[in-house]
Amino acid sequence: MTAWTLTAWTLAASIPSPDSGVWYVGPVPLRGYALCIILGILAAVWIGDRRWRARGGSAGDVADLALWAVPFGLVGGRLYHVLTDAELYFGEGSNPVTALYIWRGGLGIWGAIALGAVGVAIGCRLKGIRISEMLDALAPGVLVAQAIGRWGNWFNQELFGLPTDLPWAVQIDPAYRPSGYAEFATFHPTFLYESLWNLAAFGVLIWLDRRFRLRHGQMLAAYVMAYTLGRGWIEMLRIDQVQLIDVGGLRFNVWMSLIAFALAAAWFVWSRRRQASRPVGSEPPSLDR
Repeated sequence: MTAWTLTAWTLAASIPSPDSGVWYVGPVPLRGYALCIILGILAAVWIGDRRWRARGGSAGDVADLALWAVPFGLVGGRLYHVLTDAELYFGEGSNPVTALYIWRGGLGIWGAIALGAVGVAIGCRLKGIRISEMLDALAPGVLVAQAIGRWGNWFNQELFGLPTDLPWAVQIDPAYRPSGYAEFATFHPTFLYESLWNLAAFGVLIWLDRRFRLRHGQMLAAYVMAYTLGRGWIEMLRIDQVQLIDVGGLRFNVWMSLIAFALAAAWFVWSRRRQASRPVGSEPPSLDR
């Protein structure tokens, strides 16, 4: 098989990227990235509401909290991205105003989760809801939101991985290939890997909750562990330029995954032991009003 034939076969078998990530309804632009984020949020609210009501909560609580969590999460996600990739917005020849162009992509999950949780905490405080119980109810749905949201990277042709000729490789147009990779046409679809990982992790978390009745922040900790376990190895495949911490040459987000996993695991073990040490019948009510 000649090199030309092999290249043609790889392109035919690979995943094509969209010709455009923007469609117009009259003068109104509809952006694939934004639609994925919105669909993810709606899925997280729906799943969270079902889980919250199954735990004895009131219908509408999750939707009310979303009014706090969503804007906080978007701001946190954008801040994290801008701070860790500051040279894109404040370096030589860049325009700081583009830091506000959220529709172009660039939401850091760590910032989104951190400030989104702050938004949830504020809403819970105002409504008299126990924060840990609400976060446990919401956590699995966040994985589904992330799985859907990752497809926004496909529309933007961004955050892909190393070159590969695997059948499920994604085609990237020359304009979107980073420096040093211009001669390659297909790359690891890391957005797809993370999307599938998150959906699988969602299933595992739902099973764990039914089997072991995770409470007191344990489901939230399990979510962090499940997500970071996948994010760590997927991150190692990516070739986009990000800030590095000069310890072992690992990418910044890999270190964040390692730290978050360790903290979540410690909390999970401590919480489970504390729960097991309580006398039977001493468990407090799961919901506060």
